[in-house]
Amino acid sequence: MWFVLIILLVIIVVTGLFTVRQQTSAIVERFGRFQRIAPAGLNFKIPLIDRISGRLSLRVQQLDVRVETKTKDNVFVFVVVSVQYYVLPDKVVDAFYRLQNPQEQITSFVFDTVRARVPLVGLDDLFQMKDDIANAVKTELDTVMDDFGYGIMKALVTDIDPDAKVKASMNEINAAQRQRVAAVEQAEADKIRVVKAAEGDAESKALQGKGIADQRKAIIEGLQESVENFSNVVNGASPQDVMNLVLMTQYFDTIKDVSSSSSTNTILLPHSPSGMHDIGDQLRNAMITANEVSSSTKSKGHTPKTTS
Repeated sequence: MWFVLIILLVIIVVTGLFTVRQQTSAIVERFGRFQRIAPAGLNFKIPLIDRISGRLSLRVQQLDVRVETKTKDNVFVFVVVSVQYYVLPDKVVDAFYRLQNPQEQITSFVFDTVRARVPLVGLDDLFQMKDDIANAVKTELDTVMDDFGYGIMKALVTDIDPDAKVKASMNEINAAQRQRVAAVEQAEADKIRVVKAAEGDAESKALQGKGIADQRKAIIEGLQESVENFSNVVNGASPQDVMNLVLMTQYFDTIKDVSSSSSTNTILLPHSPSGMHDIGDQLRNAMITANEVSSSTKSKGHTPKTTS
């Protein structure tokens, strides 16, 4: 008899003990009526009288809601909102009894808020205003879900997914804009190259002209000095004789240079060195005319105007 009573007592004690996991609360009912909240750890309930009606996790949970809506410019998009929520520790009873399915309740409010906000903005602005939409969702859920024992930690708009054709069109527009910018930059680069090449060519021609002018000036000064020195050394020699001698010397030097080159293609036609006399007369007459013009100009006190 005592043995049977001991066994029954052990069974009652064993069936009355239960454990609750960390960050979890157990709802204990007695004959269908709420009795108490069992905290984490080892707990005891009266067998056959008390029962565990359910358990609620106190951890932060996340619910992803995918909402289909359209923008102000009539583009249909899918907006994914991630809601992070948790059971308020001091409102476990409300969270357990007042809402049969809290996820459906949260989903309904997310749909309502998103479909009220997104149609007010265009597609391009929607990507920039996703934080505003997320804040609006959190504000709406904070007000409503607090009465049911739930707190909203964060609401995030994690994805905005337009129709595939719309995304392809947006990519084409973006590519066209980038190509236009690239074409403008390429044209500017070509313009700079052309301008720089023209400036370089102009400077090269200017330097080349200056070099030719300096060369001719040096030749004239050298001839003038040679004529003066020769006239001073050789008595009775006239400037015409000196010029003829210089031209003849240059003539023979040119013939020598042409004949000594192994890669020349020059063809010498029959001619007479006496032609140097005619060339000398022409040069002498030009120099005399230039000296007369220069003297006349200096006497009048103004700079001559050279024509070509």
